[in-house]
Amino acid sequence: MAFSEQELVFFSGYAKLPLGITATEMYRVIGVVVVVDVETGTIVEADCTLATETGRNFIRNIIAGFSMAKGIEPLLQAIDTRYQGSAKKAIITTLKIIYDKYKSYREGHTVSALD
Repeated sequence: MAFSEQELVFFSGYAKLPLGITATEMYRVIGVVVVVDVETGTIVEADCTLATETGRNFIRNIIAGFSMAKGIEPLLQAIDTRYQGSAKKAIITTLKIIYDKYKSYREGHTVSALD
């Protein structure tokens, strides 16, 4: 899928990880980043700093394709239901931060498909 650079916006969120897990030993915080097509609100790419490739891919697959235009609750519910790892609370926190940044961005920019 081809996108023009003007349609895509990068958002990030960070949160403290719980003690005693590998990712905490490596990073201390988790970072989640997304690229959003602001015309539709759809997350076209996602990544995170979980320690394992399987974990990163799993989270990426849940997040990518989600529409931020629908609000954040359906995505948070999907994470809560499908991800049972120790970093769940931190991931949910990062997604709330990202959504707040997305809402602020929308308020500051006119995006015809979302108005």
